[in-house]
Amino acid sequence: MWIGYALGSAFFAGIVAILAKIGIRNTSSNVATAIRTVVVLIVAWLMVLVVGSAGTLSSVSTRTLLFLALSGLATGASWLCYFRALQLGPVNKVAAVDKSSLILTVLLGIIVFGETTNLLTKLLGITAIGIGTYLMIQHANGTVLDSADRTWLIYAALSAVFASLTAVLAKAGITGIESNLGTALRTCVVLMMAWVVVFVAGEQSQVRGIPRRDLIFICLSGVATGASWLCFYRALQEGPVSAVIPIDKLSILVTVAFAFVVFGERLTRRGAVGLTLIVAGTLAMVL
Repeated sequence: MWIGYALGSAFFAGIVAILAKIGIRNTSSNVATAIRTVVVLIVAWLMVLVVGSAGTLSSVSTRTLLFLALSGLATGASWLCYFRALQLGPVNKVAAVDKSSLILTVLLGIIVFGETTNLLTKLLGITAIGIGTYLMIQHANGTVLDSADRTWLIYAALSAVFASLTAVLAKAGITGIESNLGTALRTCVVLMMAWVVVFVAGEQSQVRGIPRRDLIFICLSGVATGASWLCFYRALQEGPVSAVIPIDKLSILVTVAFAFVVFGERLTRRGAVGLTLIVAGTLAMVL
């Protein structure tokens, strides 16, 4: 059964970007992120209730709470940037750049934590991901950037950077806490941050005016995120980590497939080669 759960995790993670892209066509990306986070928070605390870890909250150290808060801020920044990038750019390219967060995460793991096991494989893997990402963001004529591309690429790159910081902060200081409880607490920070951004930007008045269709898809993207988490942790519980993680990382294939079906986004030949390299590089590092 764990294979089914791992595939479910990849599927739901892959469609998050598609649902979000549909939901933010006529809605501020900041408002959409804030509303989506409400849904994710509900799912996160339901997971805590299911596993029964709420009672361990009093035993969590101050240091762990601090790093949870910091990783929550990094997660919030990543989500805000990711949604903005999706609003401005093509799903395929945004997803590719976002997945490149693995490059920085691995490099920081080597430099900060001395994780040098299978160093050559890791370096080859991140090289393949880097080249693959570069190929995927190219235009059909071989150029990479024009003036219209720069904004979404900046937001997508920032999303990747903050996603990497989330992982590093979790590794550095989040210990002695059940993973679902940690996720729920971190999501509380994300929620507060997202709504602060909405109010600072003066966009709170837009909440009541969100088109029903947008609201439905924004909420569905939150449900998909929660479903992905549920499947992922259940797969980890029942199956080997070395097999679950590679399957979960295949979510980019789901995103690319649905981007073609829903938005008609076709990969160029370079893009197809790039996608192959991204998948191969990811699998090489986690197998």
